[in-house]
Amino acid sequence: MSIFMIVVAFMLLTILYYMSRKKHRLPPGPLGLPIVGYLPWIDPKAPHETLTELTRKYGPICGLKMGSVYTVLLSDPRLIRQVFAKDTFAGRAPLYLTHGMMHGYGLICAEGELWRDQRRFVAGCLKNLGMVKFGLKRDRMERRILAVLEECISKLKERSTIDGFDPNETLQHSIGNLMNDLVFGKTYDENDRVWNWLRMLQEEGVKHIGVAGPLNFLPFLRFLPWYGKTMYTLIDGKEKTHKIYKSIVEEHRSNPVKTESLLAAFDDEMTSRMKSDDLGYFTEKQFYHLLADIFGAGMDTTLTTLRWFLLFVATYPDEQEKIYQEMQQVLPDKEPTLDDRTVLTRLEAAIAEVQRIRSVVPVGIPHGTIEDTQIGDYDIPKGTMVVPMQWSIHTDPSYWQDPFDFKPDRFIADDGSLVKPEAFLPFQTGKRMCVGDELARMILFLFSSRIIRRFVVSIPPNVSINLEGECGITLVPKPHRLVFALRECPGI
Repeated sequence: MSIFMIVVAFMLLTILYYMSRKKHRLPPGPLGLPIVGYLPWIDPKAPHETLTELTRKYGPICGLKMGSVYTVLLSDPRLIRQVFAKDTFAGRAPLYLTHGMMHGYGLICAEGELWRDQRRFVAGCLKNLGMVKFGLKRDRMERRILAVLEECISKLKERSTIDGFDPNETLQHSIGNLMNDLVFGKTYDENDRVWNWLRMLQEEGVKHIGVAGPLNFLPFLRFLPWYGKTMYTLIDGKEKTHKIYKSIVEEHRSNPVKTESLLAAFDDEMTSRMKSDDLGYFTEKQFYHLLADIFGAGMDTTLTTLRWFLLFVATYPDEQEKIYQEMQQVLPDKEPTLDDRTVLTRLEAAIAEVQRIRSVVPVGIPHGTIEDTQIGDYDIPKGTMVVPMQWSIHTDPSYWQDPFDFKPDRFIADDGSLVKPEAFLPFQTGKRMCVGDELARMILFLFSSRIIRRFVVSIPPNVSINLEGECGITLVPKPHRLVFALRECPGI
């Protein structure tokens, strides 16, 4: 193709884009370029910051082209609640990488009746496992969490020195093993070969998905050697993981002693449906994709939030001391349990402030429109990616005074009770809100409370900490070292 033809094609695409904007009353936003849209201006290392700047400039409903995907950014919490409560916005964004790899299976990338059916199943399964407010089931869930937590505390005690160490591997093993227990009904030794491979694969997968991000918006890139190789690596990793899942399922079926888990519940349902020759959505492919989704989502976000919590309380020792003193005052002779969430207000406020100041998924989980619709006075075409801008909301000075300062007190009312402002959306909202939000709250409370009860968490001498983080699928802390010095805990 000659340069002249390229220029003509470029001009035609530009004219068509302008005509499209005039035909529909689209939200205000930058025009960008044909084919690539606004992608060249988005900082790949901090996309949440670039997109937040656009929401500040164009308002709470901002539209832009990201490659082949028309995108709407929402940065008003009340509007997000209204929009995401509607079925029209309960689809998934038309991203090539996730759709190309998952083919609509699982829960994260599923849509329509498959998604509704499987979400109901997962929600019911989690409640049966103990993701409830009170009762014997919750007590069993608490015991399962405490089993891995006590191992974690033992490892932190064993490994900490005056120079500190990076707790990521220890925390990853503990949170990961809890998810192994709940999802697969089994746990691993820390040095188990299969477990280490699965952890490595997950870390590498996150990195590869970050590198391959442009494929989501420019599918033709898959024909380039670099992106083609990355896509192959991701698909190969998925297939190898599913082979491991298949062996775990076979192990479960051959074991006369069954452990309550998501795997066991799905397998029972699938076996029951086989008798009536109507599997519905309980197929083998759906089985493996669902297991991967629930394990990955449950582990990654909870682990990252806990890492940020420990990093911030180490950086702000006065806030850590307030948490500990409250614990000493209301629970002088016992370890915290889930029953104590209502009395440890300062701890809950600190967790909430960490979730606000370092949104684990800073651009939220994007939704997709399943039909032509509207937001306010604006036309939103079918297939639009709709992004709830958590970072924008959680750092907006109109909602939060001094938004980049760590202030747990902003979640404590004058009477000392815990408050959750309208602009606080750690688990998103609406029909596709995080299905395991209550489980995450349980894990974060028990881990954070008992670690603070046992240790003074601090930064090693003469070490500076970077609180900016690294943004991939999630916003994670950069590698760092912390000191875990044992406290004297009388009565425990």
